[in-house]
Amino acid sequence: MKSIIHAERAPAAIGPYSHGTSYGNLIFTSGQLPVCKEKGGVVAGGISEQSVQCLENLKYVIEAGGGSLETVLKTTCYLSEISDFAAFNEVYKSYFKTDCPARSCFAVKDLPLGVKVEVEAIAHIHA
Repeated sequence: MKSIIHAERAPAAIGPYSHGTSYGNLIFTSGQLPVCKEKGGVVAGGISEQSVQCLENLKYVIEAGGGSLETVLKTTCYLSEISDFAAFNEVYKSYFKTDCPARSCFAVKDLPLGVKVEVEAIAHIHA
């Protein structure tokens, strides 16, 4: 049975979607933007600061669903500029240090709110 995931620490959805869903022992997150719930908007700074906030929001959603960054199986990462790839990777590897999940990462024409990065994931619930 499908369950809706709501992460208290993540910013509210900006459209008709949930933070994530779970089915069986799998967690599927929506794309997480670099929006800070506490500050009430897109974080200031460039790709590094935005990547940190995206990954923090992703972590909040996965943890609310019963997983952790260690249970992530696959991420999909969207960049507004492929030239930000190296800087994004520097932040990403601080969150996924060993046994990294499978990943797709590519540049897209535009992202919501004019942000530089969005990240989504598939994870499993802790056994």
